[in-house]
Amino acid sequence: MTDRHPTLRAQRRSETQRTIQAHAVRLFTERGYDATTVADVAEAAGVSPMTVYRHFPTKEDLVLVDQHDRLVAERIAASSGEQPLVRRIGSALVDSATTLTGTGGGHGGGPTVNERFLLARLRLMISTPALRARHLDNHYALQQAIVNALGGDEMDPDAAFRAQAAASACLAALHTALVRWAEDDGQTELPELITKALAAAFGDDIVDVGPDG
Repeated sequence: MTDRHPTLRAQRRSETQRTIQAHAVRLFTERGYDATTVADVAEAAGVSPMTVYRHFPTKEDLVLVDQHDRLVAERIAASSGEQPLVRRIGSALVDSATTLTGTGGGHGGGPTVNERFLLARLRLMISTPALRARHLDNHYALQQAIVNALGGDEMDPDAAFRAQAAASACLAALHTALVRWAEDDGQTELPELITKALAAAFGDDIVDVGPDG
């Protein structure tokens, strides 16, 4: 029983966080980011403002917080060090986007629930000045997470420089794909757009999305 309790608490915490964020994104989309308060989000989610701040320390976090950095870092760490840097990073970006959007089986009848939620968040990031500024900070944090997953402090200065340059270039391709995805209202699957952006920058064989890709 002792081993189960932390897991159950983590599950409840994750569920509460998802509920709060879903209501926040909905309200920000309907009313506008600046016109919606944290108290409004708390009321819609059926929790106290203190609970919202416990899960999301700032209002911007209600839109920006996700698992992307962790997913990318895990996939890079699990990849072969024999592969070129941009292949390791690019494949991780595509694979993580597939997980976050839930598009492993194709669109079928249209955008998935995960895609619609991610699209709503992305539109808020693009259209809201305060979120654009924080998004740049998150972009840098993702770059650092990638470099750390590639070796971090264990790399010599030249290797660290190459890792930073490769991460920056791959993230520029990712940004291009995200903007196009938002402009097209998710008509093309995000992993496909990321693959195309990476291929345009580095060549058609740069991405390896594994047996399920």
